[in-house]
Amino acid sequence: MVDSLTEHRGADTRSALPREPATARDAEQPTTPLRTGPPPAGPDDDGVSADHPAATLRLTLLGPLRASRAGRPLELGPLKQRLVLAVLLTRPNTPVSLAELTDALWPDAPPRTARKNLQVYVSTLRRVLDPDDLGRLRHGPGGYVLHLTPHECDTLHFEELARRGDAELRAGSPSRAARTYRRALDLWRHDPFSDLAAHADVLRAAVERQRARRLAVYEAWAEAQLDIGDPGPVADTVDEMVSRHPLRERLRAVQVTALHQVGRRTEALAAYDDCRQQLSRELGLEPGAALRAAHRSLLNDLSAPRPPRTHTGSRLLPPDPADFTGRSSELDRTAALLEADGGPPVLVTGAAGIGKTAFAVHLAHRLAARFPDGVVATRLSAEDGSPRPRASVLAELARSLGCTERLPADREEAATAWRSWLCGRTVLLLLDDVPDAFPLDPLLPPSGTATALLTSRGRLPRLECAHRVELPPLTDPEARDLLGGIIGHGRLAAENAAAARIAAATGHLPFALRAAGNRLSVLRHMPLAQYADRLEHPAEALDELASGGLGVRTRLARTWDRLPAPARDTLRALAALPGTAFTLAAAARALGRDGRTTQRALEELIDVGVLPPPSAPDVSAHTTAAPDGLRYELPWLTLLFAREQATAPGHRC
Repeated sequence: MVDSLTEHRGADTRSALPREPATARDAEQPTTPLRTGPPPAGPDDDGVSADHPAATLRLTLLGPLRASRAGRPLELGPLKQRLVLAVLLTRPNTPVSLAELTDALWPDAPPRTARKNLQVYVSTLRRVLDPDDLGRLRHGPGGYVLHLTPHECDTLHFEELARRGDAELRAGSPSRAARTYRRALDLWRHDPFSDLAAHADVLRAAVERQRARRLAVYEAWAEAQLDIGDPGPVADTVDEMVSRHPLRERLRAVQVTALHQVGRRTEALAAYDDCRQQLSRELGLEPGAALRAAHRSLLNDLSAPRPPRTHTGSRLLPPDPADFTGRSSELDRTAALLEADGGPPVLVTGAAGIGKTAFAVHLAHRLAARFPDGVVATRLSAEDGSPRPRASVLAELARSLGCTERLPADREEAATAWRSWLCGRTVLLLLDDVPDAFPLDPLLPPSGTATALLTSRGRLPRLECAHRVELPPLTDPEARDLLGGIIGHGRLAAENAAAARIAAATGHLPFALRAAGNRLSVLRHMPLAQYADRLEHPAEALDELASGGLGVRTRLARTWDRLPAPARDTLRALAALPGTAFTLAAAARALGRDGRTTQRALEELIDVGVLPPPSAPDVSAHTTAAPDGLRYELPWLTLLFAREQATAPGHRC
């Protein structure tokens, strides 16, 4: 531990710190900014290139300070070493002097070894963050510079999106600006440096600056939402911001206007009166021009939503998941597909517990303003997994969207009337948990402004015209962020390595992570490392992933019951494999079949969403990977459940 270096409390040595680089290596490093990322983002992307190798490094500041490479957490060392990194991150791509670093680490009086300790901390961070020696952390005349691009640091990404939203607003595109501002705000989950800010004044000042910037971006987003006639999301979220900034007049004007436009006039009047009294009592001021204008419009009832953007249809969606985490690239890609007028439906697939429904509901809330004639959700499977009657689903959708036409009793005529009613309307249908056998064509909108978002465990091969989005497990940082939101980020930061083990043991599945988090919330006395040991034990894992109404075994049992009998037999046979990863040859030995028959059995598991598609070794564009070169990986929890079923009474192992 670097902190074990002797730090004698002697005379103030700040003036003795040299201005020249501490080592010859530092002296040789120029201060030219490091170009490690992709070219600047265009107007339609968010600055993140999934294909760029530099995207493997990721630093997250909006919460506990974390670093990862290729999804694997990086060990940032003891407290003072992390403080060095945090201070450098308050001004990325800008020199930070040795004196500033010293003040942050030893605010009272630096020890005699301050210079040496700082050199050790920086040298260690350089090895962690820049193992290929690309010059990411350099020393120059002004001090140390940590070079990062927006896709490598969430605060830089936040700032880039905020500036882009400003530019779109100046260009007269409030709708695009609102979406861009929203993406920026979605990056913000917690205050920056939440685990370190208490240790250094410079970090507390950085937190205040970031809070102020977030507030300004929120206000810009809210005003853009009001400008496009979509006050609902503002009215739903503005009270929380006002509780933190009660005297901010721009924010209060947004609050009054949003509440008024959604019809909550009494609350709008109360909000204005509360602000007026606080301004008078605490500052001796009267409301400014913008707030008075919002109040005047409220009294005169002149600021109703613009008719072209009025939401004439229903918004019948489940609540937006409060702890929704990650998925930014999948969200942006799916949103772009749904926003294209006249496009085919979008099918979201993935394993049980991967978060398909939460993803679809979150996205539907995000896109609701684009579909003023209605956004509705319904399940197409009954509780036992069987398809719901088509007539029942059609009648529910028609009622939800306000279709007053009486649908004919004949099934074909009813489908024709429904699709005719949808023509010319801008509607989003969220059809959740679509079973393989469900006849979708009579429900789906015709070409036009209406569209559908589907979720299914299977890949619905009979649905020919559809965009398909496969949800992968969460990345390790996303999984730990979700877990930290349940058990507390302070507890998670104290045992970060154990938290990564827990995330891996759940397969990075949101449902399993929530079950683990709820269990740990009850077992507040238990160290995370001890719970990780339990999850990594095959005989205990499924028992541990149950708390209250959340049970991973129960969820897996429902999936199992819905599988065709041959698929269940295949899984029982695969349960004999020693681990999750296997080749076609290993599967053939477990099943006792030839390679071709085994490949078809595995493809059936892929079709029903139990087995992810296989990965193949790198091949050229003109060759195809041989079946023997494919590598399959059965999700860990699915393998454990299959082993239980293989040893259950009545089934041969």
